[in-house]
Amino acid sequence: MEGKLNTLIPTLRADIWKWTTYAVITLVTLISSTPLSAEENKSRITPDQAKALEYWTDSLALQAATWGEPLVVMYLLRYNDAVGPQAKAKPNTIWRMENISTPKLAEEAGYVWPNVNTIYGFGFMDLRQEPIILTLPDSHDLYYMVEVVDMWTNAFAYPAGKKAGYKGGKYALVGPNWKGTLPTDVTRIDAPTPWILLQPRVHLTDQADLANAQTVLKGITTQGLAAYTGQTPPPAPNDDFIQPQLINPKLPVSALDFRDPLQFWEILSVALNENPPPKDQIDALLPMYQPLGLEFGKVWDRSKIDPIVLKSMRQSAEKIAPTMVKMPFATLLNGWFLYSPNAGDWGTNYKYRAICARVGLTANTASEAIYFTGTADGEGQPLTGAKRYTMTWQKAPPVVNPGFWSVTLYDNTNSYPVPNPINRYALGGDNKDLKYNPDGSLTMYLQTESPGKDKESNWLPTPPGEYTLIMRAYAPSDEMVKALSDPQLFVPPPAVQVP
Repeated sequence: MEGKLNTLIPTLRADIWKWTTYAVITLVTLISSTPLSAEENKSRITPDQAKALEYWTDSLALQAATWGEPLVVMYLLRYNDAVGPQAKAKPNTIWRMENISTPKLAEEAGYVWPNVNTIYGFGFMDLRQEPIILTLPDSHDLYYMVEVVDMWTNAFAYPAGKKAGYKGGKYALVGPNWKGTLPTDVTRIDAPTPWILLQPRVHLTDQADLANAQTVLKGITTQGLAAYTGQTPPPAPNDDFIQPQLINPKLPVSALDFRDPLQFWEILSVALNENPPPKDQIDALLPMYQPLGLEFGKVWDRSKIDPIVLKSMRQSAEKIAPTMVKMPFATLLNGWFLYSPNAGDWGTNYKYRAICARVGLTANTASEAIYFTGTADGEGQPLTGAKRYTMTWQKAPPVVNPGFWSVTLYDNTNSYPVPNPINRYALGGDNKDLKYNPDGSLTMYLQTESPGKDKESNWLPTPPGEYTLIMRAYAPSDEMVKALSDPQLFVPPPAVQVP
């Protein structure tokens, strides 16, 4: 027996050594093939390499944030108005504001720089399961429009407005890739994204006409295709929307003041997979952002991002909204930024699209409405309630009947209309008591205190601090549209400081 053991021991030792060696080699191989963690990678690059990576990523993150900011803003607006716990109207229905966008109602809507000459409707439509049938009334020539906006803030259809008219009709809002048959009594509108926003605006010339404007707004209705045709509607999807965690919920959603700035990227990742951008951007643009962990078809995971890259992404998310609110917009004349000719139909103009999402969310296309943004006086100094100004219009902005024009004032601290003792937030064609000068011109008074009873009809009250003016022309004339490319045809007058 002992002899046999002496014979087996060398063999056993050789086998044990062989398998131990194999296990060690396997373990080393596994360790060496495992990707380095973000912290490990950071520790293995030189300070110069880290500096170069930070410099390069700062730029990349800013460009990605500029591209994606409008989608994130729309995600927040949808949460605020349609899918969150304080939703104004559930998906596929319309929230109708009871009156113009006073400071209080504007804050409730979370909607930046609203006009105060119309009563708004807001309705997020979910087209993933079936088309939505939109029914519009005949307003009997009362101005109204229905802007249809995709989740990237492109106004892609106007079933009511300057071009379509005000007689009403029935329309089918159809999502991407839907296959089916529509009723013969509806006009088809194909949407580029599965979610869209309907934004009706009904002109309110005077509070005495509120009931009539409300009747038109109530006549704008939506219904799922199945219900419209007497079929059983599909069950509602079980969605799990990200709840935005904001520092100050009273600010407009476009302020993007996240408690954790990295939530910007989490929302962008989810939103772009839910509402994909055009295919050319998926193919050619998104691969540029892969170093940020932002990829189509994948969920962004902060734990897999290098700390240096994550720092750049955090900074860009913090700065994108404050940057866009101060960015110059198109041509500056007389203290006014002219409207971009491709506004509302942005294409690849990502910078202007991001600016507008911050300060003029869901802006219309130029053929339907035009905006001029006044941020400075005629000397180039910021408009402020610490000074008094006059603004003299030699002629009114040209519009096509029943269109209208106005100048609205907003507080720069929150982008909402300014509370004031006479509850006046705009001046323009709807103000029938305006006093005109002997030569037919119109002088407006911009100041915190009344300019005197004889001038009070032309007074636009200002806040103590800095503010912004928006001149709007709904149903603009051809001359007005051409003025965007040739400012000699029309430009608003400057604000002139007075003692």
